[in-house]
Amino acid sequence: MKKNFLSKILFAGVMAGAVFSSSAMAEQTIKVAYALAKNSHYGAAADAMEKSLAESTNGKFKVQHFENSALGGEREVIEGLQLGTIDAAVLSTGAILNFVPQVGVFDIPFLFRDLEHARKVLDSQLGQDMLKEFNKRGLVAVAWGEQGFRHMTNNKHPINTPADLKGLKIRTTENPIHILAFSELGMLPTPMAWPEVQTALQQGTIDGQENPTSVIVSAKLNQQQKFMSLTAHVYAPGVIVYSPSVYNALTDEEKAKFDEAGKLAAKAMRDFVDNVEKDGVQSLKDAGMQVNDVDRKAFADIVQKVYPEYHKKFTKELVESIQNTQ
Repeated sequence: MKKNFLSKILFAGVMAGAVFSSSAMAEQTIKVAYALAKNSHYGAAADAMEKSLAESTNGKFKVQHFENSALGGEREVIEGLQLGTIDAAVLSTGAILNFVPQVGVFDIPFLFRDLEHARKVLDSQLGQDMLKEFNKRGLVAVAWGEQGFRHMTNNKHPINTPADLKGLKIRTTENPIHILAFSELGMLPTPMAWPEVQTALQQGTIDGQENPTSVIVSAKLNQQQKFMSLTAHVYAPGVIVYSPSVYNALTDEEKAKFDEAGKLAAKAMRDFVDNVEKDGVQSLKDAGMQVNDVDRKAFADIVQKVYPEYHKKFTKELVESIQNTQ
């Protein structure tokens, strides 16, 4: 009788250990939020993160995509990361400025010469130090992704010179750095969360918007906008961010794997941008959009008038050090 009782206890202990071991190895879902479709540069980043974590952790961490602002606009997503209701996100810097204002220096119009210049700055110690600023705001930023240079689209007429912007109601992000320059150019900047933009374009509430080619192509804005002008007025970074609730609960080994997944996600965004910069504009033309080049210097010269305001906000030394990076 005692032998039978002891056998039952031992069996129960073995089973409990098996259950514990199984739960310890249980698959954990990482909810990743982003604003655009899965076939966009945001989706490419999330796909790269998913693949990296699946391989490096032997399937322990599974990425679940919440594309097309399914969990809210970027402000809501950032708040979700802080609260721990969202695990990871691929973000633009538009709404980030309300949480990590120092990042705004990268959003100064006509600051970067080209993609190579921007990437050198973001990959430098200056860019890496900026990622650490996110920690102070309850966010874990691990890598700079990319959207590319922003261009103007509208339904009124081609924008060839700054004068063509006068009076146009253009949707912008919630970004005071941009709005200051846009107001100087004479247009009517209209801050609006991305999920509202396509409806506003359809209803004529706004005349146009400004975004990188990657967004214009992915969102099929050629279906709602007649004209695209290659102003390249602002370089648009992206950023890969984790919630501290998830990241801080990881082992050191797991953190290293999440860091690597974030870096691969950022690389995927850059690769996507490289491809869309080659083929995206032509695809928009083929779809019937009228695309024109502009005298970029004419726009930049006007924006230079507000640079003293940027110097006050970020220091002249910092702004010029970015401009002078070779």
